[in-house]
Amino acid sequence: MRTMASYAARTRRFSRAEYERLIDLDVFQPGEAIELIGGELMVAEPQSAAHYTAIQKAAKALEAAFGPGWEVRTQGPIGLDEDSEPDPDVAVVPGAPEDYSHEHPSRPVLTVEVAESSLAVDRHHKSSLYARAGLPDYWILNLVDRVLEVYGEPAPDPSAPFGWRYARSEVFDASACVTPLAAPGSSLPVSQLLP
Repeated sequence: MRTMASYAARTRRFSRAEYERLIDLDVFQPGEAIELIGGELMVAEPQSAAHYTAIQKAAKALEAAFGPGWEVRTQGPIGLDEDSEPDPDVAVVPGAPEDYSHEHPSRPVLTVEVAESSLAVDRHHKSSLYARAGLPDYWILNLVDRVLEVYGEPAPDPSAPFGWRYARSEVFDASACVTPLAAPGSSLPVSQLLP
């Protein structure tokens, strides 16, 4: 009997440049929710009516909180590093839309993910990814428990998926108010963010 050679299964990682080339070549269908996370192509969570409503409510509340000079992007790409280009549900970046006509923003001052079925991914994978990129203020609008989870202070952690985690986390219910780090004069009722 002949012995078969073993072959270890491997996956192919993509760089941001390769990912953007795939987009330019129309490899993905219009509206297909694909993100590049740590070199891997990930399909984003399907949006329920509550998920979409929460994105819109959060964007409007953050536009009011930050005011002029800030762009509140919904589901737009963020160029974090060579192998990650996530599409957070909401991101606040300095400037105006035309400032990003040639290149995606890379360092939002606030990143928000709305989570239902993606809660574990948003808490562990995306949290570690955003911490590795040094993003100072990360929020998860947790629709399962109807709370806002606020993360800050990126710190190295070899056990985290991308080698980083947030050292500080707080949970706020609908009766609480929160203040974005980059808009210290603003106070947002969590109830304004929830659907």
